[in-house]
Amino acid sequence: MRLGAVILTMGNRPEELQDLLRSVAEQKGDPIDVVVVGNGIKASQLPGLELARTLDLPENLGIPGGRNRGFDLLLALPAEQRPEAVLVLDDDGKLDGPEAAERIRAAFEADPHLGIVSFRICDPVSGEVQRRHVPRVRVGDPNRSSKVTTFLGGASAIRTAVIDQVGGLPDDWFYCHEETDQAWRALDAGWSIEYRADLTLLHPKSLPSRHATYAYNVARNRVWLARRNLPGVLIPAYLGVWAALTLARTRNRDILRVWLRGFAAGWRTPCGPRRPMSWTTVWRMTRLGRPPVI
Repeated sequence: MRLGAVILTMGNRPEELQDLLRSVAEQKGDPIDVVVVGNGIKASQLPGLELARTLDLPENLGIPGGRNRGFDLLLALPAEQRPEAVLVLDDDGKLDGPEAAERIRAAFEADPHLGIVSFRICDPVSGEVQRRHVPRVRVGDPNRSSKVTTFLGGASAIRTAVIDQVGGLPDDWFYCHEETDQAWRALDAGWSIEYRADLTLLHPKSLPSRHATYAYNVARNRVWLARRNLPGVLIPAYLGVWAALTLARTRNRDILRVWLRGFAAGWRTPCGPRRPMSWTTVWRMTRLGRPPVI
């Protein structure tokens, strides 16, 4: 199985990027076709990228927009070079050991309905796996693999047939929930998603709130996610549960005001094409432990 990889960078972590590229180059099996996307910077001018394709974007398109341009480049290759699955990796992560690519190939080849694989993300110093990095409501043991309903965008592999069928990430979301939007569309098309604890990306512990626009985007994009993908009667239930939890947990009034602006913007602004999932998919997600009201 031919593999590609998309790595998005803003050029501010050159040493970590080099470590990641080395970990990809050391994988067993056929070489992985790597695209490094410079999101508003010239990746072509970064050192040590001689063995990777580079793509220079004149402006920062955000995480989904930048990754989509990398997908476009790989999927436009001639048939004999086009990858059958694409790894999506954060530029400050590193694959743990040289077996990851072969395990990814084996997983996809063993299950023709498997569309997306989500990796275990582990802090390289403490060994901690953050709760938010295990895509289950009941996290349990982070070293246990399972079927899931979403995935971690910077530590994943996606079958290119999924992108062909349901499309890439929502371009204009910039950051937050773009993977869940793609995951729900994949599930509705009949694909499955697995969290695989035997595939590890070493990545420093971090908080999502480190991004300046986090509170606004997390609210706006959650509304967009519901409006685009859920049956009408589930939209108020899903957003009501989530809003109640957010209001109960948020103590900082400034952050809450930004969140409320984002929530309002999610209703006021276009969310993109609406394709509500089937009730069969709703039931399938419920059986997997995450009904789309949580």
